[in-house]
This record gives sequence, C-alpha cells and structure tokens, in this order.
Amino acid sequence: MTTSLRSRRTLPVHDRLRPGDPLVIGLLMTSTFLVLLNEMLLGVALPTLIDDLAISPSAGQWLTTGYLLTLAVLIPATGFVMRRFHLRTIFLTALSVFIVGTVISAAAPGFTVLLVGRIIQAIGTAVFVPLLMTTTIRLVPESRRGRIMALVTAVPAIAPALGPAISGLVLTFLPWRWLFILVLPLAVIALIAGAVKLRNITTPEEATLDALSLALSAIGFGALVLGLSLIGESASGHAPMPPLVPIAIGVVGVVSFVLRQLSLSRKGDAFLDMRIFGSRRFVVPLLVMLFVALNGFGILLVLPLILTGSLGLSTLAIGLFLVPGGVVISVVSALGGRVYDRWGPLPLAIPGAVVWTASIWFLSTLDDTSSVGAYLAGYLVMTAAQAMMWTPMTTLALSALRTELYPHGSATFSTIQQLAGAAGGAILVSAYTIGAGAADAGDLSVLETVAAGQTAFTTAGVIAIAAVIGTLAIGRRRTSTEDQKVPA
Repeated sequence: MTTSLRSRRTLPVHDRLRPGDPLVIGLLMTSTFLVLLNEMLLGVALPTLIDDLAISPSAGQWLTTGYLLTLAVLIPATGFVMRRFHLRTIFLTALSVFIVGTVISAAAPGFTVLLVGRIIQAIGTAVFVPLLMTTTIRLVPESRRGRIMALVTAVPAIAPALGPAISGLVLTFLPWRWLFILVLPLAVIALIAGAVKLRNITTPEEATLDALSLALSAIGFGALVLGLSLIGESASGHAPMPPLVPIAIGVVGVVSFVLRQLSLSRKGDAFLDMRIFGSRRFVVPLLVMLFVALNGFGILLVLPLILTGSLGLSTLAIGLFLVPGGVVISVVSALGGRVYDRWGPLPLAIPGAVVWTASIWFLSTLDDTSSVGAYLAGYLVMTAAQAMMWTPMTTLALSALRTELYPHGSATFSTIQQLAGAAGGAILVSAYTIGAGAADAGDLSVLETVAAGQTAFTTAGVIAIAAVIGTLAIGRRRTSTEDQKVPA
C-alpha cells in the first residue's frame, strides 16, 4: 500500500485524474452496466414469456427486436443531446426514463404493455454508452487512457455475458416479472447517487435540433436494423415481410442522412459531424470493431442453440457457461489497458485478432462428440482475444478526434456496433438455419444442430479474417498527440 501511495504522489500533475472524476466515471460505468445487463435478460426468458403471455415466438421476438430498433433510432441523436445539455441533466433524465420503463414492464398485464415498457427502457438506455465513452475520454489524461478505457469498454462486453446467466438463475426460482423487479431498486439507488454526487463537467452548446436529420436517422437506421433482424426469420420462412424491403429503405435513409449532415456541416450545425470520418485513425478502428461486433453479438445468439441441441445443456447451464467469459473480459481488459498505455495498440490488436480468428475456426470443428470443456475453452479463448481488440480499437479511434468531436465519435461507434450486432445476429442465424438443412431451425436433431453450428462458426471465421486485415492497417501510434487530431 505504501508503494502504491508513493507512486500516486509521484505521478505528474497532468497524468492525474482530478478530484471527483473517478466518482463520475464509476457512477456512469455502474449505471451503463445495469442498463446493458437489462438488455440481455429477456433472451433466455423468451420461452417462458411465450407460454405465460400466450404469444407466438415471432411476436415474442419483438421484445428484443423492438428494443434494438429503438436504440438504432435514438443513438445517432445522442451526439446532439450531449452537446446541448449538461451531463447531470442527461444522466438523471435517461435513468428516470429507464426506471419508468422498468416499472411498466414489471407490472405489464400482457404482451402489448410489456413491449411498451421495453421500448421506454430502450429510450432511457440509448444515451448511456456514448455518454460513458465521451465523458471518460474527456476526463482521463492520454497517458492513462488505456487503463481507464479498458474498464469502460469492458462494460458493454461483460453485461451480455452475465445477462443470460442471471436470467436463467432468476427464472429457475422466480416468475419472469422478477427480472424487472430486481433491477428496479438498483436503478433507483443509481439515480439517487447521481442526484447527490454527479457534477456537470461540460458547457452546453447552442445546438439546434434538425428535425429532418432526426427523421432520416430514424428511417435509415431503424429500417436497417429491422431488415437485418428479419434475415434470420426469412431463412426459416417465418419473416413477416421480405427483409430486402426495409434494408433498401434503410440504405436510402442513411445515404440521405449523410448528405444532409454534409450540407449542415458547412454551417457548423450538423446533427452528426461527418468530419470524424476524415481521420484514418478513427475510420480503421471503427471498421475493425464493425467485424468484431458482427461476430460478438451473432455468436452469443447461436451458441446457446448449439449447446442445447448438441450437448443438451439446460437454460441455467448455458447461463453459467457464459459467466466465465465476463471474468475473462475483466482480467484481459485490465491487463490490456496497461499494455496500451506503454506500447500502443499493435501488441494487443494484431495478436488478439489472430487468436480470435483461430479460436472461432476451432469452434467450427466441434461436434456432438466434443466435451463441454472443449466448447468452453474455445469460447474463453475467443472472448479473451476479443477483449484484446475492443479496448485499443475504441481508445485509438476516439483519441484521434478533437474534444468537440468526441460526442459525434462515440455516437457513431455505438451506432455502428448496434447495426453490426443486428447484422451479426441475422447473418449467423441465417447460416445456422442454412447449415441445418431444415425449414425450422428451432426443432433440430443432434446431427442437424452440429451441421448448423459448424456452418455458423465457419461463417464467423470468414468474417473474423476481415478484422485481422483491419488490424494490420492501423499503423503505429504517433508520439505527438496533436498530429492525431482530425483537422478542422
């Protein structure tokens, strides 16, 4: 302890966090973890909800799809929100909305009210990840960004791993409403702590809300997520509409949104500032994270199907299977942050991408004769390698931007990950369905499940190769901070 205190005293002034900054970051991290954990709770609960609410599987899926659609629509707007309002105002408002949605969901008498509650929860959730990343990159000195951002970026990765386990444990002993009831007091405690302790660290700007940009964002990103989420259902013949229709609408909407932002940027009042894409050091890590998120979210969807159909694991067993992944992410992120601060992104990103890809290809070789230990080993290695890439890519990208562009950069990062998550789920679920060679991927024999899983992991392996290529293009970290910044 003496050594630790002595080293803290000898830190240069410009390398220290200001008093109160750790509390701000810690409170945002805790709250973000809570709302992201909630996002993944209903996946395991879907069969229970289908029986209890007397709904079809396609209707029940909207409890997740509707949540994702809401996030896709709202996250691009968070750049404007973070410029226009104080940190404390944003935090308290967003968490209050989330609490209202949680109360409605817990008390929902039927499916429709539950869906409304989930959408309100998503409205409160949308701002948290961009707010956490933007606040951290503003407060933390560059020499310590690797270590702190490692903890920050681990939050979106740990929550999805722990969500199914917690859900499975709760549903083993309690009704599904307790998934919301147990979250409620934690959210209220976070709200009270924020009201008492959180201070404002930014000065709001005179930004105006461009209604056309908001509409184009909602149409473009919302339709894209909807279309991508329908691909998996279309492969099994259960989609309510052809996925190409919303995808085409989404592409037109996004292109129109980008053109509108380019027009507004000439007046200095863009809804999402396109200057962030003028930095190669922002764009390349963003593309790498696109492929990482594609596989990261997609594998979390198909892996439980494989473990159930091939190894016969129960819901609770699958949840417990995923828990060590969260521990691995925490450990690797903490160690990786220190490596980043000392040697930059290359010693983490390139080996991480190679090991990540190799572990996915290993998983593609497993079958019904493979043990749970083999699947777990492959999953943990994959998770560790993914954590090696997540922190350096996020930190490198945001550090390439000037301070006033942080909200736009973090909003873009979160939007891309949201779209990639929807696309990854669609692609790997479709590959799983095609590999099964059956019309209904939900009722497969053991051999069909093995074939489906191998096809899905092979597809993921091909996607992972693109991430390896991307990490080779990130270049060395420059010694000067200023020459990394996006020009005006």
